[in-house]
Amino acid sequence: MHHKRLITALIFLPLVYLYIMYLPPKYALFLLIFFSTLALAEYYAMSGVDGLMRFAGLSFGIVLLSVDFFKGRGYWPDILLLAIMVIAGVRLFSRRDTAGSIMDVAYAVLGLVYIPGLLFFQVELLRNGPRFIILLYGSVWAADSAAYYIGKGIGKRKLYPEVSPNKTIEGAVGSVIGGGLGALFLRSILMGHIPIWRAVLLGLAVGSATIVGDLVESMFKRDAGAKDSGGIIPGHGGILDKLDGALFAGPVFYWICLSAGIL
Repeated sequence: MHHKRLITALIFLPLVYLYIMYLPPKYALFLLIFFSTLALAEYYAMSGVDGLMRFAGLSFGIVLLSVDFFKGRGYWPDILLLAIMVIAGVRLFSRRDTAGSIMDVAYAVLGLVYIPGLLFFQVELLRNGPRFIILLYGSVWAADSAAYYIGKGIGKRKLYPEVSPNKTIEGAVGSVIGGGLGALFLRSILMGHIPIWRAVLLGLAVGSATIVGDLVESMFKRDAGAKDSGGIIPGHGGILDKLDGALFAGPVFYWICLSAGIL
C-alpha cells in the first residue's frame, strides 16, 4: 500500500502541477469539473441516488462550476434552486412510490452542495490565478501525508473511533503542522509576496480543515457501509477519498485570503 501511494503521487502530482500552471485557466476548470463529477458519482453510488436523479445531479454539478467560472457567482443561488426543483420533479414523475422520497431528494441535493458547492470556492481561487490552487492543494497534500505517516508511525490515541477507527490525535496534529510547512515551502517558491506569518496561518488552517473534511467523508462512508468511496486510484481509494479534505480546506483558504487582502 505504501509503495502504491508513493508511486501514484510521484506520477500524478508533477503532471497536475504542469497542467494547472502552464495551461490556460479553462483547462484547470475542466480538470476541477472532471474530478468533481467523478467524486459526485461516487457519493451518489454510496447514497443510492440513481437513474434520472443521478443524471440530473451530475449535470447540475457541471453547470454550477462552469457558470461560476464564466459568468460569476451571482447566478449560483438561482442554479442551485433550479437544481432542487428539477431533482424533486424528477423524483415525483420517475417513481410513483412516495416512500423514501424525502431522503432521495435530500441525498441528491446534499451531494450538489457537498461537492460542487464546496468546490465553488476553488473556482473563485482559480479566477485569481493558478498559484492559489497550487498553494491550496500543496498544503492539503502535505497535511494529508503528514497525518498518514505520523499517525502510522507514532499514533497511539484515537481521534474519533466512532467515525474513523484508524485516525489518531497524533496524526491530526501532524496534519496541522504538515499544512503549515507545506504552505510555507510553496510560498517561498510561488508567492513570495505573501508575508511568512500569513502563509503559515493559511497552512495551519488548511491542515485543520483537512482533518475535518476527512472525518466528514468517513462519517458518510460509515453510514453507507463503504470502506472507500471507490477504487479508481491505486493505494488511495476513490476520487472523493482524495478530495474530502480539500472540500473543507478550500472555503477556509478562500475566506482567509479574502479577509487578509491576499485575493
